[in-house]
Amino acid sequence: MTLSNSSVATRLPAQDLARARAFYAEKLGLEPVDERPGGLLYRTGSGEFALFATSGRPSGDHTQMGFEVDDIDAVVNELRARGVVFERYELPGVPIDDAGIAEIAGNYPSKRSHGERGVWFHDSEGNLLGIGQALR
Repeated sequence: MTLSNSSVATRLPAQDLARARAFYAEKLGLEPVDERPGGLLYRTGSGEFALFATSGRPSGDHTQMGFEVDDIDAVVNELRARGVVFERYELPGVPIDDAGIAEIAGNYPSKRSHGERGVWFHDSEGNLLGIGQALR
């Protein structure tokens, strides 16, 4: 038995599912494709993720889910206009432009790129989410 042919879906905790639903709709422009008591399912271009009701809190110390985009500048501008607040991480040897987008060398070797531009933000529940664009 192997998982190599399986689909992967992220599960993110939400202490307040109504608050999380509002954040994902208003700030990210995402609506659930399925809903049941205690959970919301979202689909994007090539993946899916779910928010589930829990009393537990995420650490928010590491990226829990990432979105891969073709034009990170446009996405960051749109999300800022919607009120998303991006974190700024100062890391040795990682340049950050005026928009707060980090340029990380060496990521995504399997995608034929030589690095990634990335940003991070917390959702309403404290989950740390990332947005990345592969450098070609």
